[in-house]
Amino acid sequence: MDPAPQTHPILSYVLSRIPTLSKPKPAASEFDIEQPPTHTPSPRTPSTAGEFELVERMPGLRHPSVLRAMTRAVADVSAARSALQVLGPRPDHELVDSSRAIVAAAEAGDSRIPEGDVEACRAVVRLEETHDAYEALLQEAEARLERVYRSAMEGTDVDDEAAEGGKDDGPAAGAEGGDAAVQEEVVAVLKQAEEGKPVESVRLVDRQLHQLPEAFGRIQGLRVLDVSRNQLEVIPDAIGGLDHLEELHLAANSLISLPDTIGLLSNLKIMNVSSNRLRALPDSISKCRSLVELDASYNGLTYLPTNIGYEMVNLQKLWVHMNKLRSLPSSICEMTSLYLLDAHFNELCGLPSAFGKLSSLEILNLSSNFSDLKELPASFGDLLNLRELDLSNNQIHALPDTFGRLDKLEKVNLEQNPLVMPPMDIVNKGVDAVKEFMSKRWLDILLEEEQRRIAAEIPQASSTPKAWLARSVSWVTDVSGSLVGYLSGNEKSEKDAYLDQQF
Repeated sequence: MDPAPQTHPILSYVLSRIPTLSKPKPAASEFDIEQPPTHTPSPRTPSTAGEFELVERMPGLRHPSVLRAMTRAVADVSAARSALQVLGPRPDHELVDSSRAIVAAAEAGDSRIPEGDVEACRAVVRLEETHDAYEALLQEAEARLERVYRSAMEGTDVDDEAAEGGKDDGPAAGAEGGDAAVQEEVVAVLKQAEEGKPVESVRLVDRQLHQLPEAFGRIQGLRVLDVSRNQLEVIPDAIGGLDHLEELHLAANSLISLPDTIGLLSNLKIMNVSSNRLRALPDSISKCRSLVELDASYNGLTYLPTNIGYEMVNLQKLWVHMNKLRSLPSSICEMTSLYLLDAHFNELCGLPSAFGKLSSLEILNLSSNFSDLKELPASFGDLLNLRELDLSNNQIHALPDTFGRLDKLEKVNLEQNPLVMPPMDIVNKGVDAVKEFMSKRWLDILLEEEQRRIAAEIPQASSTPKAWLARSVSWVTDVSGSLVGYLSGNEKSEKDAYLDQQF
């Protein structure tokens, strides 16, 4: 529930240095060995590389008067955080989807659903909406702190009203000359399209664009649109009209959401929406069935669309690292073309049980999910094409027994895990030693299971002396009959002739 330093650096820094807003330390009896020790760092001693970078960029953060002003600016965040701690963690996205469906059915007149179930589903939906509102509040607070800091550095007083709603017109005013040049470039592109001239690629990278005109959605024949590294906050719905679009690059903007019409881009093969402020991808993105590469890293995603894997069967590369994902939808296991999956630095608590169905997967990065990721599913050993695996910085105690089946594995990183299986002395010898150890362990398990199966069958078959005698007589009869047939010498088969030759 606390703001992540990656997405809300200033807010995270301020909250960690205000005692009244910090988490209470657990009592000795409540100490959790799996959690890192809590401490309140000094304002003069940044505790992470990210904080050093932040303080270097904003040295005034160390000043007590600046901290006092920021304390007043984030009082509402403290209250909202306390309320969420009482309500509980954010529900799983698939649970939210199913709850919404049940509530919708009940409101449509379906009387078969028990009232108690409907109320429980409504509670799940309300909790999800509360978390959504809290996320929006964090975004507003981060921008508010930016304004408070800038005003403090300029030596002007900031009252509460200005801190909450003040607008910064300086950069816009100073960029008028640049904006005019950009507008000319945009107009030239649109004019070329209106005149019927072919426009297959539009690249407006790093142009300080604040908005994308609706008219861009009417450029017929456009195959590549790259508006990365701008200041876009909204993508127009009209973008769904780009029937021939194959590449869409929206990285490093200020997007909070994507339009639902994104699902109309049936020919889209590459989409990059990394380094924005997205909290969710629209469910309609699953309709982009031609998509081969999707980069949604460096955002604030807490879940992926429930059905994303059922329809994106051609997806080969998926980057969702540096988000706040708690789980991956079970449908992701249907992405049988997936070659690369990077989900490091999230909050994953585990993987879907059918994860091993990703038969084409060769590169997998699940590192730095820290205290959340503790085990891998048994089906993990079905990833028979896996070549590179990074599981570092997690809380995995044991690799699944089926791990020994990963014959093609060439690189594996298991650092910073409390591993007991395989033992650390094996891990330190490298990937070949790990594979050999786990492979031998897997064979031993199979042998033990076979021995148990045989042991279970024999007592049942030999339950009575009569049954044992009948089996023995049958065996002796079969053997003697074979010998008599061979020694009789009459009508020898070709096989018998061969045996005679051996004698």
